[in-house]
Amino acid sequence: MKQVKKIAVALVLFIAATGFVNAQSKVAHIDVTLLLTSMPEMKSAEAELKKLSETYNADIESSMVEFQNKATLYQNESASKSKEENEKRAIELQGVQKNIQEANQAAQRELQKKQAELFAPISDKAKAAIEKVAAAQGFDYVIDAQQGGGLIVANGKNLLVDVKAELGI
Repeated sequence: MKQVKKIAVALVLFIAATGFVNAQSKVAHIDVTLLLTSMPEMKSAEAELKKLSETYNADIESSMVEFQNKATLYQNESASKSKEENEKRAIELQGVQKNIQEANQAAQRELQKKQAELFAPISDKAKAAIEKVAAAQGFDYVIDAQQGGGLIVANGKNLLVDVKAELGI
C-alpha cells in the first residue's frame, strides 16, 4: 500500500511539474545585426549607399579644392587689391564656404533618407521571418541578443490591463 501511495504521489508531482513547464513562456534570442548583415539584400543596399556617399564626397571635395584655390589666389593678390575689394572677396569666400557646409548637410540628410528607404523593407523581411520561425517553433518571446537589443516577438500574456486594474486606472 505504501508503494502505491509513493507511485501516486510521484505521478501527481510529475503531472504537476509537466503542467508547470508547459505553462511557462518559451523565450529565444537572435542577433538581429548578424542576421541583417548576412542578408544579400543588405549587402546590395550597403553597396548602393556607399556608391551614393562616394558621389556626394567627390562633389564636396571638388568644391573644397575650388574654394582652397580661390582662397589662395585671393590671398596672393590681396596686397595688390584695395581694402574694399579684399573685403568683398572675404565675404565671397565665406559664402562659398557656407554653401559647401550646406551641401554637406544636405548630402548627409539624403544619405540618411536613402538608408531608411533601402533598409526598411529588409528589416521588415527579417522581422517577418523571425516571427514565422518563432511561431513555428512555439516561442512566445524573441529577444535581440545584441547589447541593448529589444523584444522582437511578444506573444505572451500582456499584464497591462491587470496592472491598470490593480492600480485603479
